[in-house]
Amino acid sequence: MEKFKEHWEISKNWQLLFPLFGILVLLFSAYKLAFLFTSQFHIIFSILSSVVIFYLMLSTCLFFIRKLEKKWIVDQKWEMIRIFIVFGITGSTSAFVGRPLIALAGITKENLNPFIYWILFIIIGLIFYQVLLVALGWLFGQFEFFWGFEKKMLRRFGLKRFLED
Repeated sequence: MEKFKEHWEISKNWQLLFPLFGILVLLFSAYKLAFLFTSQFHIIFSILSSVVIFYLMLSTCLFFIRKLEKKWIVDQKWEMIRIFIVFGITGSTSAFVGRPLIALAGITKENLNPFIYWILFIIIGLIFYQVLLVALGWLFGQFEFFWGFEKKMLRRFGLKRFLED
């Protein structure tokens, strides 16, 4: 355990919550994905598929953490896990919030061209993504990182005039 704490630069025990939460989210996601594709097979096959998917997802996350730790400036390595959790929650939540808002506006795939529907869905999801990213970043104690990330993203969208301090 000490080697794990040293590797992730964990100095306080409460910081272990983020790696634990990250692993639990990966396990749940792997389970959901495996059962989505293997629900008609025997339960043992689904569980084995969950383990394989979990390993692939964990390997992918660790690969991206290694690549991005040089680019993103954080005080301690374990904060990278916190940042990945915020990105994951934000992406899921923006899609979750966007769908009812489109339905509330009376826009469905049946009464609108599916191509236009999906463009609207992406635009609404993107707007909520921007707001949720900063809000959840603040909740997870990473406001400065996500505000800087948000400013860079808005500049790329050509919205520099909204960023003038």
